[in-house]
Order: sequence, then structure tokens, then C-alpha cells
Amino acid sequence: METNFPNFGGHFEIDKKKDRLKTIADLESLDGFWNDTDNAAKIQKEKAVLEDVVNTYENIQSLFDDFGVLSDFAKEGDEASANEAITLSQKFLQSFSAAEQKVLLSGEVDSNNAIVNINSGAGGTESNDWAYMIQRMIFRWAEKRGFKIQMLDLQEGEAAGIKSATMLIQGPYAYGLLKSETGVHRLVRISPFDSNARRHTSFASVFVTPEVDDDIEIEILDKDLKIDVYRSGGAGGQSVNTTDSAVRMTHLPTGIVVTCQNERSQLQNKLQAMKVLRSRIYDMEMAKKREKEDAQLATQKKIEWGSQIRSYVLHPYKLVKDHRTDFEISAAENVLEGDLDDFMDAYLRWTVQQSIEAREQHQ
Repeated sequence: METNFPNFGGHFEIDKKKDRLKTIADLESLDGFWNDTDNAAKIQKEKAVLEDVVNTYENIQSLFDDFGVLSDFAKEGDEASANEAITLSQKFLQSFSAAEQKVLLSGEVDSNNAIVNINSGAGGTESNDWAYMIQRMIFRWAEKRGFKIQMLDLQEGEAAGIKSATMLIQGPYAYGLLKSETGVHRLVRISPFDSNARRHTSFASVFVTPEVDDDIEIEILDKDLKIDVYRSGGAGGQSVNTTDSAVRMTHLPTGIVVTCQNERSQLQNKLQAMKVLRSRIYDMEMAKKREKEDAQLATQKKIEWGSQIRSYVLHPYKLVKDHRTDFEISAAENVLEGDLDDFMDAYLRWTVQQSIEAREQHQ
């Protein structure tokens, strides 16, 4: 039985990717390659993405080949092979779906790391706690994927939770996947802070931008920056920060404000803040470009209170629903523990469909 995916493999350009991986292996063996840490890091990032695609394809090919062999045995009356073929077909469909997702993650910066900013809405302790729950949800999702998480800034709430947090999530396609979380998230639950056990609605916003590589030109002039330094917050005792190491950076032309206080030195915090600022400016410029190219593209909705992208209902029933894709799931606890993949997949497919519909309307 002939078992191959000529169209599938061609779509992924597997041969080209394998050739590039061989080239990278040759580069790694050169004297001095690892001395240029910035260049080496970029190459390693590219290598991880290429290996991910190649391994995914080869896994699917292997499953398909094994399924073909078992199917032949099953046709000859081998019941055990028939049962194994059914199990294998389910694994194949799951793997194929994962590979299909990689086709959807073909944007210019989809493979980049992600900078995630979370802010609580109006409502004090309730919203602060909800913002913390979202931070934890994204943290758990990243952990399950083996991604590296670096906290860049954290503003704790007075009684509980957080007012805001900024995290750098490092891993293949981190931005392409996490961009689905940008928007307002709404929570409905019986408040643990209400002695009368009343139902409360809380809001928090998530803003995800790609970490921008240095080779992408973004001009930020010194005269356009207002930099304030202040004393970092934190625990008391020996761990309290006694120097003005925290940094608040304002980009005057755009009004973008970023803060960083989690590094030990003011210089380190400035570098991290600049990284976040570059990311935000890049995302803003790309949004303008997309809006100009297609004013009707539905993914460019403004992020504002009252236009939530997703609702999490914990009382009187349990349901998490994405209002863009209409995808919903009743296992709310699992979602809050980081099971976001189905929502991300639905979002990626939805954006493709929205783009197709918008282009058809212009034709």
C-alpha cells in the first residue's frame, strides 16, 4: 500500500526545511559560532521552529504508514490489527489537526515569543483577583507546553490579586497562539470576598504582542521618551528594594506607557522596558497596516469594556464561551488550569474565515 503525503509535505516544504537544518548544523560546528551569542540565539530559535514542523510531519507520516499496514492485515481478517488501526486513526487525526494548526500559524511574527500584559478592570478586589486568575491560567498553559516564563512587571492588589502584570513567554509560536487571548475577559461567579455570597461580574483585559527581534527596524528617538525611575515594590524585610531601580517608560508620540521593576538593576529594567515598548509600537504599526489593507477585518475590534471576547461563568452553571468564534466548553475549571488549546485553535480558524469573507466582500 502506497502511503505518503505529497501535497501535505510539499505544503510544509519539508525538504527545504531539512536542508536548512543541515545548514544550521554546519554553522554550529564552525569555530566562533557560539561566541556571537545574539546570532546564535536567533539561529537556535529558527532551528526549534524548523525541527517542530519537520518532527510533526514525520510523526504524521509514520502514523499513516503504520495505519496502512494494519489496514492490510485487517482486510485479511486480523481483528487485533483492526482494533489497533482504529486507535491509530484517532492518534493520526489528532496529529493531523496539530499540523494543520501550524499552517494557520504562518504570520510574519507568529513564531515569535509573546509579551503578555494583563490589567484588572473596575471593581477593586474582585477584578484584581480575576486578573490574577487569568495570569495563572496563561502561566499554566505555558508551563504545560514547556515554555519559559519571565515576569517583567507585577503590580499587586491591595487586598488580593493583581492590578497588572507583564510576562515574557518564550517558546515556538508563543505569539501566534497567545494572540487569541487579546481582549476583555469576563467572569461571573459567587464572590469569595462577599460575606453575603452574592454573584459578581468582573472584567480584566489581556494584551498580547510579539517580542520583536533586533533585526526588525523600529525607530525610537531619545527625545520621544519620558523615563521615570522609582522604588520597586515587593516583600518587606531583607528582600525590600532600597534603590530607585523600577522604570516607567512613556513613548510621547503614541502615549504608550510600559513599566518594569522585576530586575535587580535600573539598567536591566530599562532594557526590558525598551523591549516591551518596541513590541507595543510594532504591534500598533502592524494593526494600522492591517486596518488600512482591510478595514472590514473582524479581528481588529477595539479592546474596551463591554466588548468582551470571552465569558467564564462559574455560577449558576459552568461554561466558558468565546464570543468571536462561538466555541464553548463546560469544563470551566480545566480552562482556568490552562486548557486553552481548543479556544486558540478555534480562533485561528475563525480569523482565516473572517479574512476570506472580508476579501470576498471587496471583490
